[in-house]
Amino acid sequence: MRKFIGTILLIMMMTFVFASFAYAQENTAAADQGGGGLQNIAELVFGSGLVKWFKDGGWAMWPILFLAIYGLAYIIWKFIALLTGKVNLNAFLNKIVPLIKDKKYEEAKEIASKTRGPVASIIYAGLEKIDKGIDAVDEAIENASMIEMSYLEKGFIELSNSITLAPMLGFLGTVAGMITAFDSIAAARAVDATIVATGIKIALITTEAGLIVAIPVQFFNNVFMTMVDGIVIDMQRASEKVTEILAESIGTKK
Repeated sequence: MRKFIGTILLIMMMTFVFASFAYAQENTAAADQGGGGLQNIAELVFGSGLVKWFKDGGWAMWPILFLAIYGLAYIIWKFIALLTGKVNLNAFLNKIVPLIKDKKYEEAKEIASKTRGPVASIIYAGLEKIDKGIDAVDEAIENASMIEMSYLEKGFIELSNSITLAPMLGFLGTVAGMITAFDSIAAARAVDATIVATGIKIALITTEAGLIVAIPVQFFNNVFMTMVDGIVIDMQRASEKVTEILAESIGTKK
């Protein structure tokens, strides 16, 4: 519930930011007359230079902005989810293993149920089947591991969307801007260096914006993949240790 409320608050905040930029995108004549309240807020928060940069980029800046908000929301959610899912493996096993050796399975299950994260979840699933033998325990842990893996992999597709689409939209905006720049040159009926340079500069803004969005999202995507790999290794170590102790406790060879 707390994550849900946090997500809603985040979306509300981003919607306000989006609205600020939307108002700042009005035509130059309106801006010269003093702008409005939302534009002033956008310039106050982000600076007049950034607002002008955004406006100069043209229409392609809007989907890029959406992808930036989209990617940021998933970065925050994924970071919180992985951070809360990570446990101290050695400390957890030091509590569980002695209880299993003493055949205090209910106490071990209680500790596993009260511990957050996928490691504790798969151990709890295995202990639930302790009365059906070690083979049932192995199967329960394997099934629980597959479910937890699906949860751990959530969010990577959404992050990949931001990583892939932001630069592509930036390049599309650049191509559109170059076409506009050449139209301006053709209309002027002369090759003016100022017209060319200004048109290219404005066209390249969208490529810059796309890369600004994609690069940090790619960085966090790599960080999250490393964190997931660490959790998966902990799951494997915990399952191997617990099944080994259970086999000895039950008196059955694996």
